[in-house]
Amino acid sequence: MNARLLTDTAAGLQEAARLLRAGSVVAFPTDTVYGVGTHAFRPAAVARLYTIKGRPWDRPLPLLLADPADVRPLVDEARVPAAAWRLMAAFWPGALTIVLPRSDRVPDVVTAGGNTVALRVPDYPLTRRLIALVGAPLAATSANLSGEKEPVTAGEVAQGLGSRVEAILVGRAPCPGGAPSTVVAITHGELDVLRMGPISRAELLAVL
Repeated sequence: MNARLLTDTAAGLQEAARLLRAGSVVAFPTDTVYGVGTHAFRPAAVARLYTIKGRPWDRPLPLLLADPADVRPLVDEARVPAAAWRLMAAFWPGALTIVLPRSDRVPDVVTAGGNTVALRVPDYPLTRRLIALVGAPLAATSANLSGEKEPVTAGEVAQGLGSRVEAILVGRAPCPGGAPSTVVAITHGELDVLRMGPISRAELLAVL
């Protein structure tokens, strides 16, 4: 069964959000590449996302948020370094994923049992509206099978995951970034770049 194609209209967004609230897996455009995700607080749905993607179970899933303020319930605030708050203020919304100490609210399946969670606020209004309509973060990753090229159009998603997900939210243009986000952590007070992406180390250090 092939995925439903939903338009990026108010009705399409509402239907995508309804599916996500019900525990479905949906692909959607972001500011970097097409993502595929599900309701972060539904462990069974998150486990299915791992299976659909072919993602190793020991690789945590990032969470996408609608607003920077949404980070607080998901982290152990007392353990979040001051440098991390500065990075959020400078680069969110944007193509920066920050690994932070998690709170108990984040399911273990999201973090692969680890004590940190990767968080990002996309710089793409359509994605943020979708997350806000769901009313919860999305556990999300690039909308391709593990090891394959990250897609930037709905057609590319359909070729790889079209028979595995419930729906694809179709954007009106290719994803503008074209590459996955930069991923960082603050380790013992030092910047640790875990994956280089659109935001350079120099840009990060300029803020810190």
